[in-house]
Amino acid sequence: MLSLALVSVVAGALGSLVGLGGGVVIVPVLTLLYHVDIRLAIGASIVSVIATSSGAAAAYVRERMTNLRAGMFLEVATTTGALSGAYLTTVLPTRSLFVIFGLVLAYSSFATFHRRHADEPLAVSHDRIANYFRLHGSYYDPAEGREISYKVVGTKPGLALMYVAGLVSALLGIGSGALKVPAMDSAMHLPMKVSSATSNFMIGVTAAASAGVYFIRGQIDPIIAAPVAAGVLAGASVGARVLGQLTSSTVRLVFVVVLVAISLEMLQKGLHL
Repeated sequence: MLSLALVSVVAGALGSLVGLGGGVVIVPVLTLLYHVDIRLAIGASIVSVIATSSGAAAAYVRERMTNLRAGMFLEVATTTGALSGAYLTTVLPTRSLFVIFGLVLAYSSFATFHRRHADEPLAVSHDRIANYFRLHGSYYDPAEGREISYKVVGTKPGLALMYVAGLVSALLGIGSGALKVPAMDSAMHLPMKVSSATSNFMIGVTAAASAGVYFIRGQIDPIIAAPVAAGVLAGASVGARVLGQLTSSTVRLVFVVVLVAISLEMLQKGLHL
């Protein structure tokens, strides 16, 4: 299990860096390398996602990079989706879970790459919901050495995507960051770093909403989940320190590369079971 813990450290660092949660790496590693049943892998991954959120969220909140108002507003839709997805795991076959996982990650990578040059935040917002709840914000970017203010738009499509993100989170154990980050980045026009930090804040709540269901079903194995959670927590702390030093375009590129690689692996697994 030492090798699994070391892999989990890398997963936690990547997960906290790009707002995906360690599960986006943990599920493929457990299923493809350690041949763990995907439902047990998802159970362990959900525990690791809570660990990632705990390790990274506090640092991002302290640095004012997390948009707490937007995160709490969107979490209502995500938690509802997570509860729906936890139920659907008993209905969908294993092959479908792999294919859905791969397709979701492929879409997320495309949407993020499409906005690779759109790093300048919006200065004006006519979104009534965003203005009413004061979802706009600002943060200090160490890489650019200045305070960056931004406006939020697209709250309605953002809420819809967050419900789907929660659904996917419970189905696949990936912390739903693979959809949350593109939703905030593309639909709501939050800066990439803010999207990543806010996603880290949200994923723990989303995972906790479905973790109880997996625990009751006996799909969380402590022997697997314990080293995974410990490694991911250590890696998340490292990733949180690195994010502020990178440019938004670099974070977006890392996000895309990770998603494409894992998407291809999971599609191949799902189509050749």
